[in-house]
Amino acid sequence: MNFLLFLMLAAEPRVEMGEPRLVVAGPADEHRWGRWQFPVLEAAPGGKLLLFVHVEQDSAASYGKARKTYLSGDQGKTWREDPQAANGAFGLKLKNGDWLRTDTVAATPAASIPLPKQVAERVSYKTPFQLYLMRELPESMRRIFFQRYQGGAWKPESQILDDAHALRYVTGGLMPQIWWGDMKVLKDGTLLALTYPYYHDSQPVPFTSSASYMSKDHGRSWAKTGHILYDEADRRRDGFTEPALEVLPDGRLLAVLRTTDGNGIGPMYRSWSADQGKTWSRPEVFTETGVLPRLLQLANGVLVLSSGRPGVDLRFSHDAGKTWTKPHTLVPVPDPSKPQADSCGYTSLLPLGKDRFLITYSWFTPPTGRKSIYVREVKVTAGR
Repeated sequence: MNFLLFLMLAAEPRVEMGEPRLVVAGPADEHRWGRWQFPVLEAAPGGKLLLFVHVEQDSAASYGKARKTYLSGDQGKTWREDPQAANGAFGLKLKNGDWLRTDTVAATPAASIPLPKQVAERVSYKTPFQLYLMRELPESMRRIFFQRYQGGAWKPESQILDDAHALRYVTGGLMPQIWWGDMKVLKDGTLLALTYPYYHDSQPVPFTSSASYMSKDHGRSWAKTGHILYDEADRRRDGFTEPALEVLPDGRLLAVLRTTDGNGIGPMYRSWSADQGKTWSRPEVFTETGVLPRLLQLANGVLVLSSGRPGVDLRFSHDAGKTWTKPHTLVPVPDPSKPQADSCGYTSLLPLGKDRFLITYSWFTPPTGRKSIYVREVKVTAGR
């Protein structure tokens, strides 16, 4: 065997896939997009795991509505519905002992807002979005929202987002105030976030982009540090959305971003930052497709990437995201020309140990014949 080829093969991680475990099957007549999908895994105290499932329409009108909650006490082997589990701590644990999560509040009817002059409009998935300068909006519409678990209870918080260049949008007669994305805790307690949707007034075409923020006070105030703007020279897509963020062992940040054009699924891009999100390397394409990328840095040095549509894929890297394995497909894709037929493609990752993790995903056409949510344990051993 060629020695270089031997080294390449030796570097490939060994992947052991557990059996898919059913969390919940949707109603027998549930075939609509948006309901009984979009699963999210969260860690809770005492080794418990929570899994949230979206059961409303995929619409701004659903923001703020409750999700189904499932609880596992045996590392994801068995699950039961437990609405009360969401009342306890889960999510991002901070250095001061608090738990913090972003809050998706109900969108505000545009008719109730004294809107300034509209500055732009975009259309995605045949849906129009009217954009306004955030600095010209009323104070109540310039806020971001959180829930903080402290003293045995969740407490709502909000703060004004200070960004002279940001835009906010109205769609379907509603103005959402969403600040989605990943938050990470650094060793010194500093919080970093990479969020979406983000629109910057410097772009003549309102592409979606992503912005990075920092908090030095456990998430009570945030300052924008930088952004990853979609390249105006490439107008084939709507822009960047659904960014994944991970802190690499050397302290750098890695971002993986989705693109779409409203009619199909675009490639995923990657970008690195060596200054805590102030500046980012020029984004570069590294896959043909992928929605809602998720990143997980395992303690054994392996970096995990999940994404979907079509199907659900897992990739692994041993060099900080420079090179990736071929995708391990978890959901069969009989017809790649129909990327939304088999799964919503939205996944969530949760570590179980230095070399093990759980992934959750939806499967629209499983052997049971009912749209379902599954979890699967994966063990990955670093190549030698």
